[in-house]
Amino acid sequence: MAKPGKKYRAAASKIEDRQYELKEAISTISGAAFAKFDETVEVHMKLGVDPRHADQMVRGTIVLPHGTGKTMKVAVIATGEKIKEAEAAGAEIVGGDELVERIASGFLDFDALVATPDMMKGVGRLGKVLGPRGLMPNPKTGTVTFGVAQAVKEIKAGKVEYRVDKTGIIHAPVGKLSFGVDKLIENAKALMDAVQKAKPPAAKGKYVKAIHMASTMGPSVPVSLNVLEK
Repeated sequence: MAKPGKKYRAAASKIEDRQYELKEAISTISGAAFAKFDETVEVHMKLGVDPRHADQMVRGTIVLPHGTGKTMKVAVIATGEKIKEAEAAGAEIVGGDELVERIASGFLDFDALVATPDMMKGVGRLGKVLGPRGLMPNPKTGTVTFGVAQAVKEIKAGKVEYRVDKTGIIHAPVGKLSFGVDKLIENAKALMDAVQKAKPPAAKGKYVKAIHMASTMGPSVPVSLNVLEK
């Protein structure tokens, strides 16, 4: 395993072995940041679920109050009037079967993909290309819909998808360090609330076991579970 760099070790030395209140955690992350770019701040939540069981899968989306700070390039696969709706809503790439073929040939110059239900027969065969990149449209995340205009607007506004991984952890961005503490707090709380509300009925025992936050290059900061009670 590679040894952490000098700057990372210096940043990690500023993190105490305890749980931080949310505001203090974000301030600490900001104070320990050392990268020369505007780092993304992420929330990591360890859940008491077994994602191997379908009835314990935790997945959903949320439009963060202050967005993600990332400009999203959206592609839409549709036909007829829905193409015009997507273009009017701000989608950069719009097409029908010809766009499906472009993607099948390796075109992936977009950050999110929306498709209308009637186009999913063709889109479905792109699973091996889109799936590993997290780009496959899915009704559960609102990216398979006839409401393409609304879907595009939500993605542009800072819609975030969260999904528990095979180890029972959710990883999701909540903004950029440049947002400042207050906006990051609001975004983080919105995400945490959404995850709490998504608790599956089959989940037993303690649902949220641990929360950590970190910037792109920085060390992880433990967050007190008290934040879930406020």
